[in-house]
Parts: sequence; C-alpha cells; structure tokens
Amino acid sequence: MAIAIRYADRDMSKVLDLDLLQTFVAVAETGSFTSAAPRVGRSQSAVSMQMQRLEQAVGTQLLHRTPKAVIPSAAGNDLLSYARRLLKLSDEAWMTVTKQPEAGTVRLGIPDDYAASLLPQVLRRFANEYPQIVVELVCEPSGKLNLAIAENGIDLAIVTRAPGQKIEVLRREKLVWVSSRTHDAWRDDPLPVALFDACSARANAIKGLSEAERSYRCTYSSPSLLGMITVVQTGLSVAALALCSVPDTLTIIGENEGLPRLDDLEIGVLRSPLANSPAVDRLIEALRRDLSSHD
Repeated sequence: MAIAIRYADRDMSKVLDLDLLQTFVAVAETGSFTSAAPRVGRSQSAVSMQMQRLEQAVGTQLLHRTPKAVIPSAAGNDLLSYARRLLKLSDEAWMTVTKQPEAGTVRLGIPDDYAASLLPQVLRRFANEYPQIVVELVCEPSGKLNLAIAENGIDLAIVTRAPGQKIEVLRREKLVWVSSRTHDAWRDDPLPVALFDACSARANAIKGLSEAERSYRCTYSSPSLLGMITVVQTGLSVAALALCSVPDTLTIIGENEGLPRLDDLEIGVLRSPLANSPAVDRLIEALRRDLSSHD
C-alpha cells in the first residue's frame, strides 16, 4: 500500500525580504530616510515605502520618526541584530557559491592615539580573513573625521563621541591623568597641562579641573599623541590620555595627587551614507567584534 505524504505549503508571508532588511539597516545606522537612500541606491520616498512594507509584513512598528532622527523602536532593535546576521549570511552564501573572494578598498579614519593602541590586532585579523580588501588609513582628530564623513571623503571613522552626537558606540575608554615618572609637575600651582586640540578629551579635562576648582595653565596644545607624550616625559606638564594610549614611559596619577576624576570617553564608528560596498560591511563587522567593550 502506497502512503502519500503531503507537506504543508510554507507561509510565504513570514519570509523576510533581504532588500527590505538592507534598507532597514541603512535607516537605523544613518538615522534618516534621506541619508539611507544613497547607500541602498533608492530615492527617499522609495526608502519610506520600503519601511512601510516591512512594518506591515511584521505587524509592528519598527521605527520612531522624531523631529531630529529616525530611530529603531524596541522591536526594531530586536530585528536589527537579526537583519545584520541575515545579510551577512546572504553575502557569505553568495561568495561561497560563486567562489568570488570579497575585494575592494575601504578608507578608514581614526585619531592617531587610537590607531596605535586599538587597530593593530584588528587589522591583522581582518587581513587574514579578507586578504583582498585594502584598508587605507587616514589619521586625523575626531572633529576632522566627522567632517570627512559628512563630505563622503572617507567610508568609516572611529571617533570619540561628542556631546549629543548620534553615533554607534563601540566601547567606553577611561580618561586618565598621566605624568613623567621622574618629575612631579602635578605639584605645581597653577597645574601645567598639555591638551589635545579641540576634542572630547580636552573638554573632559577642562571640565574636571573647573568643577574641582583647580587652577591650571595650558602649556602645550596639539593634535599629536607623540607630541603630548614627549612634553609630559620632559616633566613640563601633565596630560589627560585615553587609558589605551598610555605608554609605559608615563605613570598614571589621579585623586591621590589631588587631580579630579575624569568622564569616560565613548568611542564609536561612523559610516558615510555612500559607503555601501560589501568591503565596508565586512570591516564594520570586524570593528564591532574586536573593539566592543565586554565588561
């Protein structure tokens, strides 16, 4: 006796459209339909319509439209993680089946202090995983990198988050006071301080000193980490550096030396709205994986 087995048809209404997910990720990362449009090669109105289709498909609101930005709802944040994974798997499946290794060039901006301390291990691992993707480094302060992203001069930027800045934060880094191992510049009054040019580290240091009512004088100002370290090593100044950037030649000081606690730095990644290549996707995934705080 023959037995017929009937399989139920798959409910196609429950299948997520990868094109819609790609647009959803672009909107979530850029914060607007307008900025997401060039990344996915569609008009602003088409992006809006796609998001309406996606919300209708899943039966819930995924995005909140505010006067300043479009942000994911609680359900949207849940979907965002899955969307990134599905898109990555789709790319990997395509590359595996077509036997085409991912290639391209990514222009990555980063301040020089982070480049020296955070990037070497990331780039070594990335080069092993994607040997045909070239990473071009641009070392500039965070302020200049923000402008370069806005002008589409670079694809990605690792920057220190400015107050109120919309950014994907990857990690929090302690900001600490440092001094020469052989001089006690912190005993001087007013306190001699070496400061970076306009940046969050400078603002945090000045804020801490002002709130503690500690008098100070700026003895050196520069965007260069090497210049800051040199000045501090001579014993002419103290400085505030990200903990990851402190060399062995300097010593960390703080409240025991009468200096105020400093706010942490938030380090995040920015992406140009026009940077929509698979090579950029792979590098930003690597940055999330290897730079994210795990505490």
